[in-house]
Amino acid sequence: MAATTATPQGSVRQRNVAGSSKKTKDGVSSDVEVDKVANSKVVKSVPAAAAGSERDYKIVMFFVTALAFLTRFWGISHPNEVVFDEVHFGKFASYYLEKTYFFDVHPPFGKLLFAFMGWLVGYDGHFHFENIGDSYIANKVPYVAFRSLPAILGALTVSVVYLIMWESGYSLPACLIAASLVLLDNAHIGQTRLILLDATLVFAMACSLLCYIKFYKLRHEPFSRKWWKWLVLTGFALSCDISTKYVGLFAFITIGSAVVIDLWDLLDIKRPGGALSLPDFGKHFAARAFGLIILPFIFYLFWFQVHFAILTRSGPGDDFMTPEFQETLSDNVMLANAITIDYYDTITLRHKETKTYLHSHPDRYPLRYDDGRVSSQGQQVTGYPYNDTNNYWQVLPADDDPKLGRHVRNHELVRLRHLVTDTILLSHDVASPYYPTNQEFTTATITDAKGDRAADTLFEIRIDSGKPNQEFKSISGHFKLIHNPSKVAMWTHTTPLPDWAHKQQEINGNKQLAPASNVWFVEDIPSLLEDDPRRAKVERKVKTLPFLRKWFELQRSMFWHNNQLTSSHPYASYPYQWPFLLRGVSFWTQNDTRQQIYFLGNPIGWWIASSVLAIYAGIILADQFSLRRGVDALDHRSRSRLYNSTGFFFLAWATHYFPFYVMGRQLFLHHYLPAHLASALVTGALVEFVFSADSVEHEAAYQAIKAGKKPVAAKRHLTARERFAGQSMLGSWVAALVIFTLTFAGWYFFLPLTYGYPGLTIEQVLRRKWLGYDLHFAK
Repeated sequence: MAATTATPQGSVRQRNVAGSSKKTKDGVSSDVEVDKVANSKVVKSVPAAAAGSERDYKIVMFFVTALAFLTRFWGISHPNEVVFDEVHFGKFASYYLEKTYFFDVHPPFGKLLFAFMGWLVGYDGHFHFENIGDSYIANKVPYVAFRSLPAILGALTVSVVYLIMWESGYSLPACLIAASLVLLDNAHIGQTRLILLDATLVFAMACSLLCYIKFYKLRHEPFSRKWWKWLVLTGFALSCDISTKYVGLFAFITIGSAVVIDLWDLLDIKRPGGALSLPDFGKHFAARAFGLIILPFIFYLFWFQVHFAILTRSGPGDDFMTPEFQETLSDNVMLANAITIDYYDTITLRHKETKTYLHSHPDRYPLRYDDGRVSSQGQQVTGYPYNDTNNYWQVLPADDDPKLGRHVRNHELVRLRHLVTDTILLSHDVASPYYPTNQEFTTATITDAKGDRAADTLFEIRIDSGKPNQEFKSISGHFKLIHNPSKVAMWTHTTPLPDWAHKQQEINGNKQLAPASNVWFVEDIPSLLEDDPRRAKVERKVKTLPFLRKWFELQRSMFWHNNQLTSSHPYASYPYQWPFLLRGVSFWTQNDTRQQIYFLGNPIGWWIASSVLAIYAGIILADQFSLRRGVDALDHRSRSRLYNSTGFFFLAWATHYFPFYVMGRQLFLHHYLPAHLASALVTGALVEFVFSADSVEHEAAYQAIKAGKKPVAAKRHLTARERFAGQSMLGSWVAALVIFTLTFAGWYFFLPLTYGYPGLTIEQVLRRKWLGYDLHFAK
C-alpha cells in the first residue's frame, strides 16, 4: 500500500512503501487522522509504480537542472558590453568594491552578492558602467563572473520549483510541467543572464515557498529540531527576498496568510489531532512570530549593517543624505567646502531636489492667469536652472542694522534682498499660478518692506535636523525657508510656467512643511573673497552615528524616492498586460548586426499558465455552486488538494500580482516574474487534478470512518474506476509532454530575442511580432 505525507493545508504525497502506513522520512503518513485509518484499511487504486519512484524523481530533477544551467549559461558572454539596467547594478558592485557611498531605492542584499562575486575574482571596481553599450572587453571587466551569479540562481530556481511540486506530493508529470514552464521561459532566462536583481528575488521567493512546505509537513512534530530548522529557513528565505527588493514583502503576505489559516485550525477544539490548550497555542504563535517576523527583520537589518560598514567613503549618494550622515563618510567634499554664513552676505540658494536656483527678474505676474484667477501683478520669483546674477540674494537680519556682522543661526528670522532689482522677497495670501492652495512668492520694494508689508517679508531659517542656535552654513546647511506670518515653506516643482515667465519653474508657498521637497541649500557666497579666512579648509574628523539612526534615515529616503518613480517610460506596462504578455522591454540593440535583446516571456508558456489560472478559478466556483445545490462532485482527497495545496500556489500568484494594481510607480514586465512562477505551480497541480482519479474504496472508507462506522476491507480486483485511474497517469504524461513540447517550441522561436543572436532579417522580426511587440529592425 502507498503511504502518504502531508503538504501545506492538507494535500498528500504518494510514496512507494508497499504495505506500510508508518511515518516516512518527510513527515507523517497522512494529513488527518481519518486518512491514517482509511489508508490502513483500503488499498490505493493507483499502482505504486504509476506515481513514480524516488529514483525516477531524482533522474528527472537532474535532467531538468542540467537543462536549466545550459539555457542560462549558453552564450552568456554575449553581448560583451553594458546591457539595460546593468548600468545600475554593475555600478553599485563597483562602488562597494571601492567603498564609495551610493544611493539606491532597493535594499542591499542582491547588490552585495554582486560585489562579493567581483571580490572573489579579484575585480577592483574601476569601471562604473556609465552607459549602455560601453565595452566590457576594452575596460577589462569580469562581466561573465558577474552574470554567472544570476545565471546560477536562475538555474537553481527551476530545481526549487521542481522540489516544491515533489514535496507537495504531486506526480512526476506534474513536477515536470511546473518546472518546464520556468525552465523554458524566455523572460526568466533573459533576466537571469544579465547583472540584474530579479534572479535573486525570484530564487528567494521560491525558496520561501519550499521551506514553508517542508515546515508545514512537520506539523505533527511541533518544536522538533527539523520543525525549527525549516521554520528558521523559511524566515531566512523571506528575509533574503525583501532584502533584495521591497516587493519581496508579497512573499511575507503569502506565507503569513497560510500561517494565519494554520493557527486558526490549531484553535479548533474539534481538530483531529486533539485540541490545543491556550498556553500551547501561545507557544505555536510565539514560535512562528519569532521565526517568520523577528528573525527575518534581524537578517534584514544585518545586510544594512554590512552596507554601512563597507561604504565608508564619500560618493554620489551623499546628496540623498543629511549633513549629519555625510559627516560619517571620509573625504566628503560638501562638508569640506561648507562656509559659515554671516548677515549681509550675498548668497545663491538652490533647491535640493530639482537643483534649480531661487531667481527673480523685473517681469511681473500677469493680471489674470489662464483659469481666470487674478494675481497680485507683483515681481516674478521663479526657479532658474543656470547660475546668473539674478540668482543673487543678500541675507538681512529682521531688524536691519548694518553694524550687525555675526553668523546666521538656526530658527532666526531673516529677510532676503534681491540685489539686481533691489527688492525684498515676500509671500502673501494670494494663490500661486499653478497651485490655488499654495501662496504666491513675489518681491516688495524696500519702502514697502519697511512699512505696512514688513511682516510679510520675514522668513525663518529652519535647518533640516538642526539643533537650536546651530550656525547656518553653505553647502551642508540643508534648510527650509518658512514664511513667518503664514507658516508656509518655500517650494518649487518641475512643471514650467508659461511664456510670460520664460518657462521657468514656479516658486510658491507649500502649506505642508514636512515633505523633503521643501529643502534648499546655499550653494555659494559670491560676496566672499577667495582669501577670506572663512574659506580656509579645516581638516574635519569623521564622525559616527548610531546604526538605527542611519538606517531610519536611509529607509525614509529610499521609500520617498521609490514613490517618486512615477514618470512615463517608453517600455513601462500595466499589470493587466502581464498575464497575456502584451508587451516587453527592449534591453539592447546592435545596428550593424541587427541583433537585439528584447525582454519577453515565452508566449505559449504564459498563455497556458494564465488559462489554467482562469480554469482553476472556474472549477472552484463550479464546485462551490454544486455544493450549494447539494451535489458533491469531488471526493475528499481531490477537494482537499484542490483547495489547500493548489490553493496555496494560487494564493502565492494572487499576492504577488494584485498589489501592483494599487501602485503608482513605474511598472515593467519583470515585476510579474514571481507571480509567473506561482502560476507555473498552479498549472502543474491542476493538470494532475484533471487527470487524477482516486479510489472509490478509499473515499467510501473515509466517509465510513467519518461517520463512526467500520470501513469495509478493500477488494482485490480492479474496478472500472481503478482501471481508469491507472490510465490517468498516461494522460498526465501525455499532457506533460505536450506542454513541454509547446513551450520548447516557443522558447526556440523567440531565442534570438532572448540571447541577442543571431541577427534577424526584417521578415524574421515581423514573424515574431505576435501581439504587435515593439521590436527593433522591423523595417
